[in-house]
Amino acid sequence: MEYRSRATAAERLATDCLIVTVFAKKKLDDTTAALDGVAGGAVAAALRSGDFSGESEEMLMLYETAGVKAKRLLLLGLGPRKEFAPGALGGALAKAVKRLDESGSREAALLLPAALEEERQLYEAAKACVIRAEEALYRFDRCKSEKQRPSRPLRRLTFVAAERKATPPLERGIAHGKAVADGMSLARDLANLPGNVCTPTYLAEEAKKLGRRFDKLKVSALTEKQMERLGMGALLSVSRGSRQPARLIVAEYRGGRANARPVVLVGKGLTFDAGGISLKPSANMDEMKYDMCGGASVLGTLLACAELELPINLVGIVPASENLPDGDANKPGDIVTSMAGLTIEILNTDAEGRLILCDALTYAGRYKPAAVIDIATLTGACVVALGHHLSGLLGNDDDLIDEILAAGEAAGDRAWHLPMGKEYQKQLESPFADLANIGGKWAGTITAACFLSRFTEKYQWAHLDIAGTAWKSGGKEKGATGRPVPLLTEFLIRRCKLAP
Repeated sequence: MEYRSRATAAERLATDCLIVTVFAKKKLDDTTAALDGVAGGAVAAALRSGDFSGESEEMLMLYETAGVKAKRLLLLGLGPRKEFAPGALGGALAKAVKRLDESGSREAALLLPAALEEERQLYEAAKACVIRAEEALYRFDRCKSEKQRPSRPLRRLTFVAAERKATPPLERGIAHGKAVADGMSLARDLANLPGNVCTPTYLAEEAKKLGRRFDKLKVSALTEKQMERLGMGALLSVSRGSRQPARLIVAEYRGGRANARPVVLVGKGLTFDAGGISLKPSANMDEMKYDMCGGASVLGTLLACAELELPINLVGIVPASENLPDGDANKPGDIVTSMAGLTIEILNTDAEGRLILCDALTYAGRYKPAAVIDIATLTGACVVALGHHLSGLLGNDDDLIDEILAAGEAAGDRAWHLPMGKEYQKQLESPFADLANIGGKWAGTITAACFLSRFTEKYQWAHLDIAGTAWKSGGKEKGATGRPVPLLTEFLIRRCKLAP
């Protein structure tokens, strides 16, 4: 959808629908009150009637309102004024956009509430609105023979402000929001594809398409023979159980100074995970196509970064493989040698994500990175601990952790810092190898991060466990979320000092 901003009197705007925000308890802010005065008190009348109260995400359509050029007014509730935050406008708008898309409106305008006074507030509101609107309009029907889409979909949304000084932060918020939304859509598309389509090779080809789109982005994909020469025994041990060859996708975005150290994002790319010999239960195993959401989020973030032409150097690394049972697959008790030279006893073949990540994290060291963040649907224990609301966050550098937490708060894509002390490392001890790939029943998210930390001692590193946030399960809501593309992009935007 197209987004733009205008500084004009809302009643003069000719549009299919003008969205008017109202706070709870029947209180009109200055902007809405001014419009209502021109409209003959239509909004106040609706509030008096009891048909609309302004509660969060509540809606009421008004037709043929006198004094305004818009064909319809859609009253949109924002809830209590004291609880309002700029980002919350996006959630309410998403409901309105969904309704208008299904109603035949081709264009709409949003009258911004007077509560958005500061430059930062306008930026945050516009960014959140664009992201949430695109989320609401997202459809994945590539694998359906019949596409059920609106005959007259919503094509344009205009943000209406009272003063011209609001336009620059609105335009910046729109641009940043659209880039994040595009990155999320790419991540969702890749993750929602079935495992027989989105194989490691397919994922590598999609990454190369990105490289052809942007001059500053160079993409390559290492073959198994190349990885074997590098000594990536941990990664290759996982792919042995599959007929699909593994790929190590490497995308280099050069937007910063030539000598500037890059940020490296490493995303787990298990395009399907049956658990290997330690076979998963059959219930919901179809959702294991989402085990590559970490890799998909890296590609989505690279897209957002390239669209915004961020002045930063960024490297995306995606180890891509399948994990299936086969005569040549890893067996419990096997010992493999990682690229770092550490030997690993495989006590559970379903703890394969850390095996492909550890070699990718070692590979990341060759870039002498400013920071490394790995993103992985790594542990069910993280879902038990944090549910589906927050991603787990661990790492070896407190400043980097704080930076990521702040970016998550600003983006509405929150993470939670979990501990990672030396006492947890003892759970990974093995009598036969340098370390085991699991640490037993307790603190599974933490011991998984402890495992990865053995391969990240030479640089600043953080680990995002997105097992609970990367997709939704069951029913009509089932599908990838595109997280944590918003968090990662916000992190990079802030590093570039481009947010107000």
